[in-house]
Amino acid sequence: MRKKNTELLSEVIRQVLKEQHLDRPLNEKRLIEAWPLILGTNIVQYTSGLSIKNRVLYVSLTSSVLRHDLFLSREEIKKSLNKQVGVEVIVDIIFR
Repeated sequence: MRKKNTELLSEVIRQVLKEQHLDRPLNEKRLIEAWPLILGTNIVQYTSGLSIKNRVLYVSLTSSVLRHDLFLSREEIKKSLNKQVGVEVIVDIIFR
């Protein structure tokens, strides 16, 4: 016999994460893990660090030429990363 007030387990987990304010750090981690998927291994080898603070992704790069190229396409990168996670995690990207 099935109860009428059942919920999907994924929804319950999502609600608990949101209530405990753990959804944001989890989404930030997912976004950082999506970096190599979106940009590929060639760019990752020039990336020395990724961090998120106040909804801004900070990316440290070892190549100034690559920094300039990524700067020009940062809006597309931002949209792709947010889309990969499924929510808007970042509003800007700063390349260092």
